[in-house]
Amino acid sequence: MPDSHRILLKGGTIITVDPELGDLTVGDILVEDGRIAAVAPDLGPLDAEVIDAHGMIVMPGFVDTHRHTWQAPLRNIGSDWTLGQYSAGMHRGFSTYFRPEDTYAGNLLGAAEALDSGITTLLDWSHSVETPEHSDAAISALFETGGRAVFAHACGASRWQMPSAVDHDRDILRIRDQYFSSAGQLVTLAFAARGPQFASHEVTLRDWELVREVGAPVTVHVGDGEWGKTRPVAWMNEHGLLAEDVTYVHCNTLADDELRMIADTGGSASVSADIETQMGHGWPATGRLLAVGIRPSLSIDVCTSNGGSMFGAMKTTISIQRALDNAAEPNPGEQQSLKLGCRDVIEFATLQGARAVGLGDRVGSITVGKDADIILIRTDALGMRPLNHPAGAVVYSAHAGLVDTVLVAGRVVKRGGVLTTVDAERVGKLAEETRDHLLRSAQAGDRIPDAQLGGDWLPGTVRAPSGDNDGATERSQA
Repeated sequence: MPDSHRILLKGGTIITVDPELGDLTVGDILVEDGRIAAVAPDLGPLDAEVIDAHGMIVMPGFVDTHRHTWQAPLRNIGSDWTLGQYSAGMHRGFSTYFRPEDTYAGNLLGAAEALDSGITTLLDWSHSVETPEHSDAAISALFETGGRAVFAHACGASRWQMPSAVDHDRDILRIRDQYFSSAGQLVTLAFAARGPQFASHEVTLRDWELVREVGAPVTVHVGDGEWGKTRPVAWMNEHGLLAEDVTYVHCNTLADDELRMIADTGGSASVSADIETQMGHGWPATGRLLAVGIRPSLSIDVCTSNGGSMFGAMKTTISIQRALDNAAEPNPGEQQSLKLGCRDVIEFATLQGARAVGLGDRVGSITVGKDADIILIRTDALGMRPLNHPAGAVVYSAHAGLVDTVLVAGRVVKRGGVLTTVDAERVGKLAEETRDHLLRSAQAGDRIPDAQLGGDWLPGTVRAPSGDNDGATERSQA
């Protein structure tokens, strides 16, 4: 009988995202005790459970570095919304009707969807935690799905009246002690800060005191739309808030010198190209970040508007940056090479994501000694055949429906196209019940009483700011 702690992935096309190993046209991976024990063209017969990877692309699991997971039950309701409509519909509207059980249902659906599509690590930017019970529900769902996750504790809707004069909820200390006291667990903690774009300067400074008391990495929105032009990163730099454990989400309208400040202090960045282009945040900062030496991570942001798959995020990111690069070329037809390649965006979606959430030494590449967070993508579909350029196929042709097998820390959580850790029908039913509750509550209330499904409803817009964060206005947290 094979050793239950040994799995042999046999005969796949391997994209390692490890510069020393490179890619293998055909190769094997041995997983032992949850970690990658060996990678070679042929490891021969071994005493292990064999997963046949012939006809599959084998690669590291994706890492999503910024998703407001709780919004999943309202999937695509805002696919035609502007930024102001999103703020009115979601943050001034639906978010106020979320009960703890709705936050649970949203996180369960969002985390399961991520895992199903090959995202093995999800940073849950959780700003629907109005009470401790909401936080407990969100965390419970992350543990239940069996994926790797980072619970990034933010503030609930009542603390996002811009610029907020209310400090970050100190309940994060209880959360740390209750849920995140064990080393090496799959679900870890981060601090989702509002920062100087969304909170007063005084509150931001006090929030950062709490950051250091908690001892968790930080994720913060900066540079999205007009608010990014108020030089939030420069202010943070002046007050000593920039650090290597901070991930800066969006960065679209930050000045070039602010991007250099992030680079100089070792910070990471998260690009959400789909939502940034829909909601007018500004052009994705991918190329500008690369120019100062920051290799960004990628993220989904909100499934209320765009899809939840990293395949879509990679395709949008590379297509937009190539368009920007080509537009700057006086003679595009004479270019010798493209500046951004498919392997680059795969690296952004895996290794750079792992580094951004503080797990670069554990996951993000197929490297001996790292945890076995691995996905297998089928290549037998007509849209994938014949396989000529594996990285190109992943970025431009693959989709979530082709993810056949998923391992997290060596545990098979999806096999033969079916999740093994959750009941998908139950997950979907809970999400539909939450959706129905939210719609009934909205229609009976006075915030968005005209709310409806179908795509024709456009919530009332919210005025964007024209000055610094001392002005009284509401802002979106997309």
